[in-house]
Amino acid sequence: MNRRDFLRLGAIGSASALLGWEGIAGAARFSAAEPFVFPKPVYRTLGRTGLKITVVSFGAMLTPEPEVIRAAFDHGVNYVDTARSYMGGRNEEIVGRALKGIRGKVYVATKIRSSSRKREAMFRNVEESLQALGTDYIDVIQLHGLDGRDRVFNPETREALVRLKEQGKVRFFGVTTHSNQAEVLNALVDDPERFFDVALVAYNFKCGEDVKEAIARAARVKIGIVAMKTQAGGYKTDALGPISPHQAALKWVLQDRNVTAAIPGMRDTAELREDIAVMGMRFSVVDRMILKGYGAAIDPYYCRLCGKCEASCPAGVEISAINRCLMYAEGYGNLPLARSIYGKIPSTRSASACLDCGDCLARCVNGLDIGMKMKRARKHLA
Repeated sequence: MNRRDFLRLGAIGSASALLGWEGIAGAARFSAAEPFVFPKPVYRTLGRTGLKITVVSFGAMLTPEPEVIRAAFDHGVNYVDTARSYMGGRNEEIVGRALKGIRGKVYVATKIRSSSRKREAMFRNVEESLQALGTDYIDVIQLHGLDGRDRVFNPETREALVRLKEQGKVRFFGVTTHSNQAEVLNALVDDPERFFDVALVAYNFKCGEDVKEAIARAARVKIGIVAMKTQAGGYKTDALGPISPHQAALKWVLQDRNVTAAIPGMRDTAELREDIAVMGMRFSVVDRMILKGYGAAIDPYYCRLCGKCEASCPAGVEISAINRCLMYAEGYGNLPLARSIYGKIPSTRSASACLDCGDCLARCVNGLDIGMKMKRARKHLA
C-alpha cells in the first residue's frame, strides 16, 4: 500500500475496519521508506496583515543549526518565528544566518522579552533583535507570554510599539500566550482599536472548546492566528508502536481554517521533512485514530495549560507555567530550556512553595496529579 492509497483509505473512513493497528503500522513503515519529496507550498493569509504564509512555517526555538532553517526556506517555507530570549539570545543569530541573501523572501516574527515592559527596554530589545537577525525591520513583533488582559491595553506598551512602527523597524503587532489563552484572545477582539494584528497561540487536539471558540472569534475580525505547541508535548510513547503522531497532530490543527499556520519546532532535517510533508494533506480517519491512541497515552501527565487549577492553590503557585517547563523537559527532551524558563518563576510561586503544604489542595479538571507534578519539578528543574 502506497502513501496515497493509505491516506485515501483514511479519508473515506475505511481504514479502521480494513487495517486495524497492525495494518496502520505496516503502512506507516512502508510510507517512511519512500524517497522524500518536498511538497508544493500551501499558503494562507495572516489575518489583516495580508501576508501570505506557508501553513507549515518554521518554529526556530529549538533549532541549533541555520542549515536546517535554510533548507526549509529553500523549499518554500516563508515564515519563521524566533524570540529575543531563545537560547540566551543566540536563536535570533541562527535565524539571521539562515536569512542571509534571502531576507526579502521570508517573513520574520520575533518576541520582546516578557520582562521588558518599559518603553526604553522595549526599544533596546528590538534593536538587539535587529542586530542579531541581521535585518533592518521585523515583520511581526510580539509581546511574549501574555496570561491576561492587562498588557493588551497597557498605554506605554502601545506607545512604544507605535513609535517602532513609525521608525520602520516593525510592521505588525502580535502577542503570544500559553495560559489563560481565551481571555487574552477575547481581549484582542474586544479592543475597540483592534491594535494587535497577530496572535501566537498554544493550540492542539487536547485544547478546550474555550480556546477553539476564542480563536474563531479572533479570526472573524481578521486577527491572524498562528499555532504553536501543536504536538501536545511531543512525548515519546510505546502506545502507537512505530507510528509517529506528529503529522496527525499538525493536520488536526490545520484542518481548522481559523488558523493561518502552525510553527512546529524543527531541530533537524528529519523533523523538518516529517512536518513539512503535511502541507496539502487532509486530516483523515486514520489520523483521528492515531491521535486517540496518543491522547490516551499522554493523559496521565499532559497539562492543557488551561490554568483552571490555579484558583484552588492557596499558595498562588504558577502551576501552568511549571507544567510547561516539565513538558519542555519530559516531552521536548530539552532540560536546559526547561530550567531556564523555570528559573524565571519567582520562588514564592514556584514548586518550592508547595513544601509549605501537606496534601496538595489544587485540583486539575482533567485529573492530573498536581502534587506529583510539582514534586517532579522540584527534583528535575530547581
